[in-house]
Amino acid sequence: MFEEAELIHRYTRAQAVADGVLVDVTATAKEAGITYPTAVTRAVFERHIRVPDGVIGQDERGRAWDVLWMLRFAIARSPEGDFLLYTVLIRNDNTGPRPVKLKALCHPGDEGEPVITVLLPDED
Repeated sequence: MFEEAELIHRYTRAQAVADGVLVDVTATAKEAGITYPTAVTRAVFERHIRVPDGVIGQDERGRAWDVLWMLRFAIARSPEGDFLLYTVLIRNDNTGPRPVKLKALCHPGDEGEPVITVLLPDED
């Protein structure tokens, strides 16, 4: 139906990373055993990876590791598919960690290669 249609605009994953809409966490994902390029949405980064002011004993690298390590285990125990929900414990104050639900999608990247994006459950 749209094969002959003229492309008006395309917003690529690379542009989303450059614009800050997505945050590339591929290096940490690879350390956790995830082989596909991986990014988190800005909302996931701000709410669950960036350390809130006043929170002690936390750093972004460790929080990113937690998000991606738990994703790796969720992938390993999930049936094949391109979508999953998983839970990670996040500490956003100086009390104990609380469970946070995240969503992961495996989808085609800019060149059709498989990529993973981690989102909040209500994000598209």
